[in-house]
Amino acid sequence: MGLYKKNVIVRDLSSIGTAVQGNTQFALDLYQKLRTTEGNLIFSPYSISTVLAMTYTGARGDTQVQMAQAIHFLLDQKQLPPAFALLESKLGEAGEKGNVQLRAANALWPQKGFPFLKEFLALTSKYFGVLITPVDYGNGEAARHTINAWVEERTESMIKDLIAPGMLDALTRLVLVNAIYFKGDWASQFDRSRTSQEPFWAGSNGQVQVPMMTQKHKYRYGEGDDLQILELLYAGEDLSMIVLLPKETGGLAKLEDSLAVENLDRWTRNLELTEVVVSLPRFEATFPFRLDDTLKSMGMVDAFSGQADFSGMDGSQYLSIGAVLHKAFVAVNEQGTEAAAATSVVIQMKVLSFLTPPIIFRADHPFVFLIRENSTGSILFIGRVVNPA
Repeated sequence: MGLYKKNVIVRDLSSIGTAVQGNTQFALDLYQKLRTTEGNLIFSPYSISTVLAMTYTGARGDTQVQMAQAIHFLLDQKQLPPAFALLESKLGEAGEKGNVQLRAANALWPQKGFPFLKEFLALTSKYFGVLITPVDYGNGEAARHTINAWVEERTESMIKDLIAPGMLDALTRLVLVNAIYFKGDWASQFDRSRTSQEPFWAGSNGQVQVPMMTQKHKYRYGEGDDLQILELLYAGEDLSMIVLLPKETGGLAKLEDSLAVENLDRWTRNLELTEVVVSLPRFEATFPFRLDDTLKSMGMVDAFSGQADFSGMDGSQYLSIGAVLHKAFVAVNEQGTEAAAATSVVIQMKVLSFLTPPIIFRADHPFVFLIRENSTGSILFIGRVVNPA
């Protein structure tokens, strides 16, 4: 079963390119913020952009302006939801072909009886296909378990406990959630019998022994002055993994410094089909983190403060964002790739303030990878691998 069907047809195909352009810029901006930590890294910019787009529909005034600038929403507030609807329907086509599993779902979990505007609920339902399920945040733990169970079910149990204990309470008014799941076999699978333990340079950790997959095959390939670019197609060829490998063993920091929209476009634009001997480590990573401080540092300040204006949700200015939570998983092996992610935005009454610091994950990694939908260039997952062991 693919992504859910939209009950709206969007005819302005140019809007999808603009939406993808903004989403890609946000993905790389966010990567630059998160790269300062050490270790493996995986997140879904698509999931984060989608749930923030739903939140953005209710933003007004300076809160709306700051969100648009920080998240690179290049379309106005009326154009953006239809563009996201079209983007998700395009992604759904890849899932419905049956070559890969690709599913996404959005949900709103409002406080029972809270007077959210009918226009807000209708808009998110029309363009984001949300499931709307009222809950009672007077029992925050029960609500948390309900939402987490929904996320776990829609990510094939890859994403568990997205919302931690104590995050929801009687002052919570709304939780917005996106969940995405992907599983695809390589168009050309690796022979497991050729996988062997090989050394992998893991930065300051020195060399570690990892299971290295190897095969010779024709791939779309290219080179820059300092890096090699490889595209590994998934079955059906609607999606692919792009691997950006520095030519120097310790060249990842330089690569990450140059990771910008124009460079990524240049690197991937003219790949040519070439016979390549590929060695790629088998790896798996799960990453949970909280995005509050990161989004504030990107200019989205008012949304988390007493200055927040989400009057488009309920007609008042009593609401603010209490937390933005994200968790992602990826596993790469000889057969293919399985990846999942979920993002939630917790909307609360302004009198509540979360003082818990964001979870920090430290990072240091030799290559960057992206999983994208090829017809649009939309980045579904982006990450890097430091120590596959």
